[in-house]
Amino acid sequence: MKKSILFLAVLISLAFVNESMAQYNTGIGLRLGSGNGITVKHFIQNGAAIEGILYTRWQGFIITGLYEVHKDIDGAKGLQWFYGGGAHIGSWNSTKRNTPWGDNGTSSTVVGLDGIIGLDYKFDNAPINLSLDWKPAFNISDNGGLWWDEVALSVRFAF
Repeated sequence: MKKSILFLAVLISLAFVNESMAQYNTGIGLRLGSGNGITVKHFIQNGAAIEGILYTRWQGFIITGLYEVHKDIDGAKGLQWFYGGGAHIGSWNSTKRNTPWGDNGTSSTVVGLDGIIGLDYKFDNAPINLSLDWKPAFNISDNGGLWWDEVALSVRFAF
């Protein structure tokens, strides 16, 4: 099922690719790090983007929504740094829960706030975008706490 969804996302993104763009409007791809999943970033105006992330961590699923401010880096065409914030919600099934906190025999839901800071690069003559970021999160529910270890590389098809 995961492979089918990923394959469909790649096909859709390839259908809309414009290789001559130095910047991009939307990017769809993979996020690889402490949690692995799918990322979609869409610029809503010059220098401002929204990003949605659906990923798995500790054998559960988490969905995150972020607002990001992008700033050009002088002398580095296609390279920007960004920062922002948002929120997440996730759940763990009692039979598959594998978290470092709580009772692994129970289901749970986590809700929290996220920050993000990173680098974003769009290749000039290719429909590829790379992003490296750090996304700390504070959980409000399910025993609370901070997730400081969320570093990831995102590889997206940009169109």
